[in-house]
Amino acid sequence: MSNKKIWFITGASRGMGADFAKAALAAGHVVVATGRDSDRVPKALGQSNDLLAVKLDVTSRADAEAAVRAAVKRFGRIDVLVNNAASFYAGYFEELTPEQIERQLATSLIGPMNVTRAVLPVMRKQRSGHIISISSSAGLAAGFEFVSAYAASKFGLEGWMESLHAEVAPFGITTTIVNPGFFRTELLTEQSTNYAEPSIEDYDQRRAKQLEFWKGQNGQQAGDPAKLARALIIIANQEPPSRRFIAGADAIATAEQKVADLKAQIDANRDLSTSLAFDRAPAA
Repeated sequence: MSNKKIWFITGASRGMGADFAKAALAAGHVVVATGRDSDRVPKALGQSNDLLAVKLDVTSRADAEAAVRAAVKRFGRIDVLVNNAASFYAGYFEELTPEQIERQLATSLIGPMNVTRAVLPVMRKQRSGHIISISSSAGLAAGFEFVSAYAASKFGLEGWMESLHAEVAPFGITTTIVNPGFFRTELLTEQSTNYAEPSIEDYDQRRAKQLEFWKGQNGQQAGDPAKLARALIIIANQEPPSRRFIAGADAIATAEQKVADLKAQIDANRDLSTSLAFDRAPAA
């Protein structure tokens, strides 16, 4: 296969990451599939000469560096990095502990930074590469309750990725932010979602409704992760790849509403906003 690429995927032992790995292998690519428990990778993906399972906790810089070294030692290069590993701490901001928020940021924001920092020297040397980071529709518009920590991590991911694009483009490295809507993954399972402990009575009634909603969504999401994985292969083959891929009809609706809200906010204070420059000094 002339366009065979080396894919490095985080969180690939289960959920959406496993779907990404399966799609890349099915398309004839080579996959470095990483996870906190690398023994789970063969169970999820099977055995293949084009598959390397590597232990990687994205919150560990040492793990990230070791995983990249293992990938380069085996395959010589890394063409596509997929920052997929993430976590979900749900709850009202006041009820989430500082430690929970730190863990959210450590996995979903600092984690992708750790892995990308380890991969970038390889891609710079190649003068090529593609960095894909899985964000969320909550990274575009988070004007709804109960996801403040998660949204903070995804908004941070987006700002970092947009700026990173400008920094690495001169080296032939491209970037893509992916904004999935609700996909039927393991994110909302008991193993993946962590809820804040109820502690403030003022939130009791609303909290009960939020818990019912989020737990009820598990297994009912409209999005098919296998189709998203195949779409990712298409995006990665584009020349150049899209800088952003909004995935799912619900995510598009969220993005379009965000655009409309931004336009309304701009127009509401346009005259005030444009009146803030220094006054010109009178002509002599």
